[in-house]
Amino acid sequence: MSDSEKRVALTITYGNQRRDITFDELTLSNNFALEAIVKLLVDKKLIDLKELQETMEHISKERYIDPSKQESK
Repeated sequence: MSDSEKRVALTITYGNQRRDITFDELTLSNNFALEAIVKLLVDKKLIDLKELQETMEHISKERYIDPSKQESK
């Protein structure tokens, strides 16, 4: 996909300059921020890494259902 074909998620303006932010850039930025927050919480012993992983597994099982395993209504 060329730069001109990338989907723009949002446009930011600072001063008289505008910049388009793609969905890929936004996703990567959110991922870095989330990873930094988790690392700080674990490093400061405010959350337990194992408990976080277990909670993530629980949420994943609860929310992300395999469509092939769903009963038809």
